[in-house]
Amino acid sequence: MIGRITGLLLEKHPPLVLVDVQGVGYEIDVPMSTFYQLPAIGAQVTLHTHLVVREDVHLLFGFGTEAERQAFRQLVKISGVGARTALAVLSGLSVADLQQAVATQDSGRLIKTPGIGKKTAERLLLELRDKLDSGLAGTIGATGVALSSRSDSDILNALLSLGYNEREASWAVKQLPAGVAVSDGIRQALKLLSKEK
Repeated sequence: MIGRITGLLLEKHPPLVLVDVQGVGYEIDVPMSTFYQLPAIGAQVTLHTHLVVREDVHLLFGFGTEAERQAFRQLVKISGVGARTALAVLSGLSVADLQQAVATQDSGRLIKTPGIGKKTAERLLLELRDKLDSGLAGTIGATGVALSSRSDSDILNALLSLGYNEREASWAVKQLPAGVAVSDGIRQALKLLSKEK
């Protein structure tokens, strides 16, 4: 099993990258979340990898973090979810976003991923419920803000459903006092966001 690769980044053609390791070029498929974090061509790169061996092909998948690789491995264990679908999920959602979607059972976020329909999204949420480690600090949003309580998570989801993006919603939730009630928190967050515009 190839678990990690360190070498020179030779080519970047999303989702494929070519990494030279002492004269051997490895073609590695990466999710877009990893792709955007890659250094410039010619720089050294380290990727956590997952090798898929099939009768007709060997595929190598690379990830910028161990958390991404673990999420990928949990996704491919689910019946009907192949490596390409798992890669698409991690391209559309960060690991933190996926953890939050699972914690709140929010299928709407998964449905936005190409190739994921309502039934597949619901099956993913059900099967991942106890398998993704959400960490001790609570659910983590896309911007890395720790959501300290269930009400923070509810406020964030309300803002997202009102059309605010992850960055705006997470920023507003971070400004709220600890332990604020959901309805008050939504009202205060909307006031903060209207001042920012």
